[in-house]
Amino acid sequence: MSIPAPSTPPSAPPSAPAPPSASSGSPAERISTPVDGVDVLGALSPSRAGDFMSCPLMYRYRTIDRLPEEPSPDAVRGTVVHKVLEDLFDLPAADRTPERASDMLEPAWEAILEAEPGLAAMFGDEGPEVATWLTSCRTVLVRYFDLEDPQRLEPAERELYVEALLDSKLLLRGFIDRVDVAPDGRIRVVDYKSGRSPGEGYEAKALFQMKFYALVMWRLRGIVPSVLQLIYLGNGEILRYSPDEDDLRATERKVEAIWRAIELARETGDWRPSPSRLCDWCSYHQHCPAKGGTLLPLPVLEPGATAQTPT
Repeated sequence: MSIPAPSTPPSAPPSAPAPPSASSGSPAERISTPVDGVDVLGALSPSRAGDFMSCPLMYRYRTIDRLPEEPSPDAVRGTVVHKVLEDLFDLPAADRTPERASDMLEPAWEAILEAEPGLAAMFGDEGPEVATWLTSCRTVLVRYFDLEDPQRLEPAERELYVEALLDSKLLLRGFIDRVDVAPDGRIRVVDYKSGRSPGEGYEAKALFQMKFYALVMWRLRGIVPSVLQLIYLGNGEILRYSPDEDDLRATERKVEAIWRAIELARETGDWRPSPSRLCDWCSYHQHCPAKGGTLLPLPVLEPGATAQTPT
């Protein structure tokens, strides 16, 4: 289902800050809405929920221990491409061309590198050459123009930070890459992926993040998004899904079940690893028993810190 661009772009609120790097903490520490007078169970983002479903031990190391992770060229490629696609819509429609996007790539990389100088360690003797890596970024970026015509789009929101408190007192939050609003009010939630589309049988896992965002939008605005759209720039495919209220109620139940499982793991200290193909991209092998590593002792939390730990 396609949603046309609004004939006149709706006025956008102040831009939300870009998602932080792994080293800069939770976005909610900086910009979330205080929940006054509510005993919040905790906070969950789609990324952290996905981490726990993939591997509870990885969730623990990333969210509770907050262990540093080595940057990967693939992950940083996604960050750079997202930055260019965000900034592209600051240009007049006629200037949103592949050539202009390509010209924006190196300045975007330089800005990210200035903010995170340690990313330079990805390159050199052990990693790819910068020029080769930038070429791969450019290839992924140009592929976007085979999938959409940005000259015909006027997004209502970009890099939108959203959060909603469920009746269970669980706070959901995250960043949405793009929100399109049609003249009749229909909403399309868009997410860019720099990798390849999921294989057959894995679409549901990929759509969980989008249903999570749709649930938050529904709770915030009272409108179920008409289309959830994942744009896979790695192989030039688009995955679309049209949710309904039953979908989102099921997603809410799933999210709350994930949170209960996280709380049980906190109470029991049982953060067991869950080996899978995703282990190839994990930074914690030296601390993972499934990979021959040594399990780290649980960090000591101050009383009351458990429920408020950003996730």
